[in-house]
Amino acid sequence: MDRRTFSLGAVATLSVSACGSSSAKRFRTYNGPEVTSVVVNKGARRMYLLHNEQVLKEYDIDLGFAPAGDKRIKGDGKTPEGTYWIDRRNPNSSFHLSLGISYPNSKDIAEAKAMGKEPGGDIFIHGEPNRNRRKARNPDWTAGCIAVKNEEMEEIYAMVTDWTPIALRP
Repeated sequence: MDRRTFSLGAVATLSVSACGSSSAKRFRTYNGPEVTSVVVNKGARRMYLLHNEQVLKEYDIDLGFAPAGDKRIKGDGKTPEGTYWIDRRNPNSSFHLSLGISYPNSKDIAEAKAMGKEPGGDIFIHGEPNRNRRKARNPDWTAGCIAVKNEEMEEIYAMVTDWTPIALRP
């Protein structure tokens, strides 16, 4: 093997390693106490990860663009209130990483239907937008989701498992 071939191979190996390390940072591991619930206090713009009654972590959050009140219909810009579940994960989210919230439930669907409307859906805890990050600097900018900084979302994504209950309070 000549020197040029070795150099190109070394560069390729370094490039692959660099890509792998950024991915590893995004997908963190967590070995602490189990997160038994997530609590969102919309009024205080705070989210708490709990192990039983002990707060493990807390975060500042942004909400939907019309945050006061409970989400009733699609497009209202409100973040739901009530008890739901973390029911899915999206490692390929348009908002860095995301954890799905089980909204709407049967009660939400019935309330919206009684108004002749759709309840909406796709409510997540997520990071900042992958594009147009400037938008995320305005408070309460989501369509009804709960947003945190990307670094915080990486931590939350590692700590919170599917089927963890989430209480969204006014």
